[in-house]
Amino acid sequence: MKTLEDLKRIRERAQKAIQVRESQHKCKIIVAMGTCGIASGAREVMSAILDELEKRGINDVAVTQSGCKGLCEQEPTVDVLLPGQPTVTYGYVTPEKARAIVARHIVNGQIAGEWVITTSN
Repeated sequence: MKTLEDLKRIRERAQKAIQVRESQHKCKIIVAMGTCGIASGAREVMSAILDELEKRGINDVAVTQSGCKGLCEQEPTVDVLLPGQPTVTYGYVTPEKARAIVARHIVNGQIAGEWVITTSN
């Protein structure tokens, strides 16, 4: 950071990140960040989701984290909540799968069935 413009760009990026995590949107993505999830790569999965949403210019999706879901053997896990649809829980999510989930489920509305471990209302 060398100029005031650099600082403004950093501030804008931080504000966008906060907006993605906290505001009300059409969709919500929850990454389980219990100890087991973090040890399995949940931080990298969260970063990949945020990066993919930013690359695609998607800003109406809230991305949050939760604690352990009790699915330790299938971590990292990611929940996708769309209004009027069951919650879809994906397991063994890698950063590459996370990007594909954004593309397939969030953008195109197609559940990536091969990675689903459960659905619930």
